[in-house]
Amino acid sequence: MVQIGYVMLAEQAGPRQLVDHAMHAEDVGFDFSMTSDQASPRLRAQGHSPYAWSVLGAVAQATTEIPLMTFATCPTMRYHPAVVAQKAATLQILSEGRFRLGLGPGENLNEHIVGDWPSAADVRLEMLGEAAGIIRELFRGEHVSRRGGHFTVDSAKLWDLPDQPPPIGFAVSDERSCGLAGRLADFMIAVRPERSLTESFERAGGSGKPRVGQLVVCYDTDREAAVRRAHEQFRWFGMGGKAKAELVNPDSFEAATRFVRPEDVAEAIPCGDDPEAVVDAVRGFVGAGFTEVALVQIGGRAQHDFLTWAEEKLLSELHTLGGGGAVAA
Repeated sequence: MVQIGYVMLAEQAGPRQLVDHAMHAEDVGFDFSMTSDQASPRLRAQGHSPYAWSVLGAVAQATTEIPLMTFATCPTMRYHPAVVAQKAATLQILSEGRFRLGLGPGENLNEHIVGDWPSAADVRLEMLGEAAGIIRELFRGEHVSRRGGHFTVDSAKLWDLPDQPPPIGFAVSDERSCGLAGRLADFMIAVRPERSLTESFERAGGSGKPRVGQLVVCYDTDREAAVRRAHEQFRWFGMGGKAKAELVNPDSFEAATRFVRPEDVAEAIPCGDDPEAVVDAVRGFVGAGFTEVALVQIGGRAQHDFLTWAEEKLLSELHTLGGGGAVAA
């Protein structure tokens, strides 16, 4: 059966609330969790952006079973790959083997805060591949030294290593990123239910590996209220990946989405309290070859209502869908 995850979206809730949400998600029966890793919300209406790794450390102690995951940490600008390796290894120990490291090439929104943003997408993918190689070497307990390429590492070593290193996943959006993920990653992550992505990943070496999708929903018993909230906080969601990656701050996202209408958002995001709308959307991911789907509920204050609704109306039906594939841990 398909595995159903819950997304702790750090842009829409404070750190203590996120931990509380994760505990509730574990209690109601979600199979895994994701945590976003950003320096800024995309729109001011979201209103938050705590440090994801502090939140994850707290969640690792507050929960006992639910697997944890980042989507997606960029290990190239804001964080050096050696620092990401140390954080991920420590979290794997704290969570007793429940952590997966989801990586991506990043967005200007988050990475520009520490320096120049590499505008060429192929350069960002090169950096991601090199960074993942450094992280894997450090996970093996090796002393790592490198000069040249995109990163310098001077005799780095991890002194606290988990029994099993965290699996590494790559965010994908096109054939090239799928190819990189198929060659170098343990699983792939995507936000669009497109079979072309899973097939490209498999052709490049990802056959048999987990394929994780992310689905945005907006639960509310008042559908009009759900549509309004989705428009206020997520109207950027339909933007192309290339355009989204280049925007630099919430003001940029506000300007880029000023002509998006609430009805446009409602067409792209299941809004309201009809469980079949969410089931149909998840079915689209399963039909495209995804083995896991994580749900993002829009609105920090709406999380507990959503989680209760999911337990009562949603999860049992979602778990009947096909897809197979266990969560890598």
